[in-house]
Amino acid sequence: RMHARRKLATAHAYPEGGEAFARFEEAFPYVETTDQTEAIRVVLDDLQSGEPMDRLIVGDVGYGKTEVAMRAAFRVVLGGHQVLLLVPTTVLAYQHFGTLRRRMDEFGVNVAMLSRFVDGVASREVIAKLASGGVDVVVATTSALGRNVRFRKLGLVIVDEEHRFGTKQKEEVRRIAAGVHALALSATPIPRSLH
Repeated sequence: RMHARRKLATAHAYPEGGEAFARFEEAFPYVETTDQTEAIRVVLDDLQSGEPMDRLIVGDVGYGKTEVAMRAAFRVVLGGHQVLLLVPTTVLAYQHFGTLRRRMDEFGVNVAMLSRFVDGVASREVIAKLASGGVDVVVATTSALGRNVRFRKLGLVIVDEEHRFGTKQKEEVRRIAAGVHALALSATPIPRSLH
């Protein structure tokens, strides 16, 4: 199921990704379901529209929400912008970090991680590379929200399991995502999110 939220002003438009995007799609080791194919289509259409996407993708665990998010992230990176994937737990951060690296390394996408278990030196290096544009995709826990993280060219904010974030954290995410595309993923969205 997909639920569209109201659209805002303008955002960067990301046209079709050409040969690199086609190769990325072909690298997916499974056959997409009908719902997954439709979700990918509408998200990519949103990214191409020039209006900030504010979309919620709902699906049970294992139904392919991550692949929808990865294709959106890859399209944004091909367009020269950065992606923030925000997750509620360190375990989920490591899981997404590994998945993204496995899929994106061969395409030269620089994926990094920020969490409370990433040591201070490595965290400062990632934060500096985000500001300079040296990191394309960062997987971060909410601990990254309070760290003065700056992006050189943020284009997409993805929030996984968005129902697990508190009100103050969601306000900070909204601040970061102002004027860029936003994609939320959830297996169990709260009624406010569905609205």
